[in-house]
Amino acid sequence: MEPDFWLSRWRDERIGFHAEQVNPLLTAHVHTLSLTPPQRVFVPLCGKTLDIGWLLDAGHTVCGVELAPVAIEALFESLGLTPATRACGALTEYRSGKLCVYAGDIFSLEPEALGPIDAVYDRAALVALPADLRVAYARHLTAMTHSAPQLVITFEYDQMLMAGPPFSVDQRTLHDLYAETFQLNLLEQREVEGGFRGGVPARESVWLLEPR
Repeated sequence: MEPDFWLSRWRDERIGFHAEQVNPLLTAHVHTLSLTPPQRVFVPLCGKTLDIGWLLDAGHTVCGVELAPVAIEALFESLGLTPATRACGALTEYRSGKLCVYAGDIFSLEPEALGPIDAVYDRAALVALPADLRVAYARHLTAMTHSAPQLVITFEYDQMLMAGPPFSVDQRTLHDLYAETFQLNLLEQREVEGGFRGGVPARESVWLLEPR
């Protein structure tokens, strides 16, 4: 999607994709990443997800990247944090305590700026990207995080019935993107209650990607 699409969604508060609760797939399966606090977790395209507060409360250090500054500001406000900001190349860094979020295009975020990452929690990034960007995203994310293990949440549904986002990412797509570098393990799969817009049937899956 073009950046203006997401920026306008946040500006107009059309953010039905923002969940008002911590994702239960995160709480149920984060242990598979074998993290020991305060290891660093990277959350790409993080928005103002409540999952970040949960990870911080668990003792982890969290780093994210998000296109819309308004989402980042709302995230820090919800956590009661006042971030310091500074320019970081083409991005702006927001930092307070154990939380750091970069405002801007994820493809402009360099490994040197991000620093060492122990795990990736991809709750909304891969499914937000159209097919023509996924290969570049997967390569960039893998390089940026030095093939850190990932917990990835995906959706599967008939895109003839709904165009997305979120887009449908099936097992074959995930395999094509990551199998060269990671072992893919399906941890859980369940039906989306009520389906997507207009009741489109959909399944939600959580995957553990372990470096080979």
